[in-house]
Amino acid sequence: MLFNSIEFIIFFVLVTLLYYSFNLKKRIWLLLIASCYFYLFFKPKYLLILGVTIVVDYFAGILIENAKGKNKLKWLIVSLIANIGFLAFFKYFNFAAENFESVFHLLGWNRNLPRMDRFITDFVMPIGLSFHTFQAMSYTIEVYRGNQKAERQFNIYALYVMFYPQLVAGPIERPQNVLPQFHTFFKYDFENIKSGLIQMMWGFFKKVVIADRLVIFVDFAFNQPQNHNGLTLLMATFFFTFQIYCDFSGYSDIALGAAKVMGFDLMKNFDFPYKAKTISEFWRRWHISLSTWFRDYLYIPLGGNRKTFTRNCLNLLIVFTASGLWHGAKWTFIVWGMLHGIYLVSAQIRDKYLLKKQYKGNDLTDAFDTFITFALVMLTWVFFRANSLSDALFILERISQTSFSESVVSNLNYLEMIFSTILIIILLTKEHFLPIISTKSTISFYVLLIIFMISIYLFGVFNQSQFIYFQF
Repeated sequence: MLFNSIEFIIFFVLVTLLYYSFNLKKRIWLLLIASCYFYLFFKPKYLLILGVTIVVDYFAGILIENAKGKNKLKWLIVSLIANIGFLAFFKYFNFAAENFESVFHLLGWNRNLPRMDRFITDFVMPIGLSFHTFQAMSYTIEVYRGNQKAERQFNIYALYVMFYPQLVAGPIERPQNVLPQFHTFFKYDFENIKSGLIQMMWGFFKKVVIADRLVIFVDFAFNQPQNHNGLTLLMATFFFTFQIYCDFSGYSDIALGAAKVMGFDLMKNFDFPYKAKTISEFWRRWHISLSTWFRDYLYIPLGGNRKTFTRNCLNLLIVFTASGLWHGAKWTFIVWGMLHGIYLVSAQIRDKYLLKKQYKGNDLTDAFDTFITFALVMLTWVFFRANSLSDALFILERISQTSFSESVVSNLNYLEMIFSTILIIILLTKEHFLPIISTKSTISFYVLLIIFMISIYLFGVFNQSQFIYFQF
């Protein structure tokens, strides 16, 4: 079920009304059944796959907690193999087969390997597979580390994995944050409802008004880059930079807001990332739940920055290459992740060997640093969005040859292009005011709610387009 659909609005209202009518035990069952129904809208049979991993990890958590010595690690490995196995099978099987075939052909071996879609005719990767797999893995790892007690109530553990607001695109929650909340009875609180609804409205605005408007031009340029000049592709890349932010952070705002309405506090996933002054700061602000997941469960276990300088640089490259692969089974995603790793390693080398003295920044240098960071991030988005590596390299080549005597070729009219640019400016300059807008006054809350609803109705693009991160 898409957030940007009438079905979801009806679903959300009904579930919330019933939620506040029930006691704690009934609430858990309501949310679990509602989450199953929510997921069934995408592909019913994939609920079975999710169910298998939930059963495995539920019992694995109990066995890990009860085990002694090496047996704890044994049961953790069983859980990780199950989770990573499903992820690898559904997400990376075809990718691996294609690349092995390419190697075979280079060696002169004419062999075709099996593909998923060759023996599963209607094969589609389960929606949000990477998200709920990583969330499930964090549970068993935290139980193994002794930071979380194994959840004995099966329905509560199942809800931890399946909670509908963040089921398909995060944030990737830690058990320490969410599980205690599922054991808590939240009383009706109008303040939570007001702040939650406003955050949801802002999320809908970013998705429907900004992202779904920008995607019209982005798809037009990126789907046939050979037909466009450098300035058009540069503008499309600029637009995509904000499309993906508004699309993904818009989803997160709706998820956090929907949970807040019921009293739950989910992890903040974005913190104005395009205001970052360095690439490392960008990753402290962008997709926070994923970047901290890789930090805690891959970077630190690899040794983090406790090893030699060379090993630390290698760890960064490994983590960001893995991050790229997490996003998708395509070389474009892998290169995107590797580029961010190279940026960070380059910054490490610069700080170690070139800038031994630290200089205090001022407004001018801060603005310059923000501009350079934004430009570097924007260029990597070319790989993220391009349909192939060859397309990405072609687009970058065309952009490098941009002449500002060229004109932008667009499928949007002149006013739409101006309006899209104004929306981006509003986003950059005004978004940070939203969290501090007071809704304690009931009148101001209703006024703000009505303004959002009218703006979304008048300016929204209602094509019910899927959120970008659903594919991951």
